[in-house]
Amino acid sequence: MDFREKLHNIVCENNSLLCVGLDIDKEKMPKFLFETSRKPLFDFNKSIINATKDIVCAYKLNMAFYEVFGKEGYELLEKTIEYIPKNIVIILDGKRNDIGNTARKYARSIFEAFGADATTVNPYLGKDGITPFLEYKDKCSFILCRTSNPSAVDFQDIMVSKTPIYQMVASKIKEWNSYGNCGAVVGATYPDELRTIRDILGEDIPLLIPGIGKQGGDVEKTISCGTNKKGEMAIINSSRGIIFAGNDENFADSSRNTALSLRNEMNKYRQ
Repeated sequence: MDFREKLHNIVCENNSLLCVGLDIDKEKMPKFLFETSRKPLFDFNKSIINATKDIVCAYKLNMAFYEVFGKEGYELLEKTIEYIPKNIVIILDGKRNDIGNTARKYARSIFEAFGADATTVNPYLGKDGITPFLEYKDKCSFILCRTSNPSAVDFQDIMVSKTPIYQMVASKIKEWNSYGNCGAVVGATYPDELRTIRDILGEDIPLLIPGIGKQGGDVEKTISCGTNKKGEMAIINSSRGIIFAGNDENFADSSRNTALSLRNEMNKYRQ
């Protein structure tokens, strides 16, 4: 099963475009876990997964939130990936990029050592920094195109021959998609650009869309501009707004309620 088939299956099974970002943060987690659990970080992730696994299409793990813990963090990353149900898409968000030989090691680490279904890649070095990831034909590499942060405009909006760089990147993503395993990262905070990129990429290239929730992205505009004509090929991520929705013993229920509400709101506009 390749990535797009796995994504389509879970979107249909859970009727969801929602991706939950498992970005652990000790400062924001319920304090009682550190008093009652021997493995509070893993128990936190388990609780979030158990509460949301029937209403998501994907989980995204930002590697920085695990690498900061050193050896313990890598073990936590491995255990969390193993715990996620096999039918749900796993995205390792590392935004890796380097020259070919190093990129090949990054790709091997993410897709073989950790067994992720997809990752995020920075296109700044050009095609030879992307190709090692695309050689994993059954995986997906989401290439940074128009990111959700405010200073994205510093470089991504620079005009080259009357075309902004983010649109040139989108065109390159389409060109590099010969194996059908390219995706694009496009922020929900820029809906007009999101629409333009969807038009450039066409119907079949999936978009990973951060920026919903704490960053202020509009759900209706994100669905309208980011999905294809079938209301698919978009993975819409929310992290802090879901996993830190509650801070007491019922935190997992709070996360589920928040995720369910967001999933249902997305589906309202998909129809």
